[in-house]
Parts: sequence; structure tokens; C-alpha cells
Amino acid sequence: MTTADTELQPRRKGLTRRQKRRLSRGAQYVVFVAAVVAFAVGADWGRLQNQFAQWDIARQMFPDVITLALKNTVLYTLCGFVVGLALGMVIALMRLSSVGPYRWLAGVYIEIFRGLPALLIFIFIGVAVPLAFPGMEIVGGTYGKVALALGLVAAAYMAETIRAGIQAVPKGQLEAARSLGFSPARAMVSIVIPQAFRIILPPLTNELVQLFKDSSLVLVLGVTLEERELSKYGRDLASTTANSTPILVAGLCYLLVTIPLGFVVRRMEAKARKAVK
Repeated sequence: MTTADTELQPRRKGLTRRQKRRLSRGAQYVVFVAAVVAFAVGADWGRLQNQFAQWDIARQMFPDVITLALKNTVLYTLCGFVVGLALGMVIALMRLSSVGPYRWLAGVYIEIFRGLPALLIFIFIGVAVPLAFPGMEIVGGTYGKVALALGLVAAAYMAETIRAGIQAVPKGQLEAARSLGFSPARAMVSIVIPQAFRIILPPLTNELVQLFKDSSLVLVLGVTLEERELSKYGRDLASTTANSTPILVAGLCYLLVTIPLGFVVRRMEAKARKAVK
């Protein structure tokens, strides 16, 4: 074959981008299936079932795991969220204030409580406060202590979220309100903050999910049998029965709340993206 005939033949091309994507996707599926099969074949399902799936033990947990443990977990979370939201709003407005000391105090608070682990905050509320103020009782007992501890942690994150939401509202909204005779405070409360909350609702819901999980730290405060939340309730029964089934049931109860909340967050984020478009 001559050189001319060779040049006339079509040149072989490499894989197209679509083919490369399909090949990459196929390889990922293969790896995933291989990992699942390896886990299914290698795991000792008999031992796992014996340790985590004793249904007679699980049945004994009902209805207390719902009416007591889950109820307390929800109450602790809601109390902490309310305190955190109220305190976070104050901190956010201080952060945006034209008064220098307010901005400085808000910045110090946010940096400290975002940097400290939640466990240390619970220890501080349960141990340091009674030592510093002998005889002083926090209103609400255990619920008040948990609300304060969770609220102090959540407020640092919520303050930054609220500040970002307020700054995301167009300045023209505030200027229009002022031109209509609104005072700065009234314009902020009536015009800016409601619009900001529509923007920050998804991240605030995420914070609620995080508080729901952080409520497990209530055991540091030393609760009674009637004040136990899911994690404490599950651990106590696991120790009593020498079996980990109560831990699994407690985890499933957490998912009963966090999965629907996560779905709500995704729906709100989708609606927010559509509104922007």
C-alpha cells in the first residue's frame, strides 16, 4: 500500500467525552457493587444480629423510647433552638451595629463559641456556673440548663447566618422604607428581617438538625430517669441488657426526625433557587 493510500484512510479517533463519562460512570458502579458484595460476603451477620438485632429487647423499649426518650430529645432541641435564635438575632444586630464595642463583643462571642466543643459548654453550664454562683438555680432545671448550653453554641452559628441574610437583602429595601417615614429600627424589623429569614430558613433548619444530635450531650449534666434523652436511654438499656440493640433503636429514632427535616431543607433550598431564577 502506498503512502498516498495510507493518508486517504480515515484516522482513528480517541474516545469522545460522552464515551469517557460513560466509562467513568460504569467504573464507579463496578467499584460500588464490588464494595457492597465484599461487605455482604465478609461480614459475620450472625454475630451482628445477635448483638444489634434482638427484637425481644427492642420490643421492651416501646413505648418509653418514644413517649419518654424521643419526647425529651425533641423538647431539649426546641428549647435550645429558641434560645439560640433569640440570642443569635441579638448578636447578629450587634455585629452590624455602627457602635464599635458592640461589633467587637459580638465578634469575640462568635469566635469563642464557634471554636469551643459543645461538650465543654455543657460542662461549663453544669459545673462552672454552680461553682461561680452558689445557690443560684437556672430556671427550668435540666431543661433550662440544656436550653442555655445548646443556645449558647447555636447562637454563634445562627448569628453569622442571620447577619449574612440581612446583608443579602438589597439596600434599596431599607432606603425605600426610610423614604416612607420608617425609623431605622422599624424598617429593620418590618422590612429587612422578614426578607432575610426567607433567605436563611434552609440553613436555620440545618442548625435545628445539628442541635437535635447535640442534645445527646445532656448526659454530662446528670439527668434523672425521667429526663433521659435518646442516647442516654439507649446506653442505659444497653448496659442493663448487655446488648447493643437499644443503641440501634435509639439511632433509628434519631433518623425518624433528621431524615424528614433533611427532606424539608432540600425542598426549601430548591424553592429558593427557583425564586432567584
